[in-house]
Amino acid sequence: MLLNYDEINDLDRYKIMSGTVIPRPIAWIVTEDDGVINAAPFSYFIPLSSNPATLVVSIGKKNDTTPKDTLANILKTKKATICFANKENLEKLKLCANALAKNESEIQTYAIEVSKVLEDFPPMISSSQSAFFCEFYDTIKIPGATTPVILEIKKQFIEDNRIDAKMHVSVENVGRVGTSFAAMVVL
Repeated sequence: MLLNYDEINDLDRYKIMSGTVIPRPIAWIVTEDDGVINAAPFSYFIPLSSNPATLVVSIGKKNDTTPKDTLANILKTKKATICFANKENLEKLKLCANALAKNESEIQTYAIEVSKVLEDFPPMISSSQSAFFCEFYDTIKIPGATTPVILEIKKQFIEDNRIDAKMHVSVENVGRVGTSFAAMVVL
């Protein structure tokens, strides 16, 4: 079968692409605006470069076509904390996919514990084994309803026992595998 992407609608194209590029890590992106902490799950993200240390996340729009809170907050504050999901916090992550008003916090609504690791970045999800503290780098202009955002990783939290002297990382991240989630151990 040969699929012609020009003949496939956006939703079906997303389903095909996201079901093919697997496994994908789950980015729990934490942003802040006027004291409201937003925590939203994203599986359309991936490392882009190690020098500079950057990653790209594609952020769609709300049903009313306004920018999602994550995008609006990143563009306003130029900061984001990317936390990785694991089996311990997967159920809370799934709850955060529910749409809330801009002035409502997933952290408060779903009683998610956070830690303020760095003063000048949004907090991280306390149960995450690793988190990136990122600054806005740029957006990529493409046609369509998503905005690819490039974030530069400035610092990383990782639990002490999850990295060895040779910088080998062992985390128990949960990733997206087609329409389901799977635990992945990164070696």
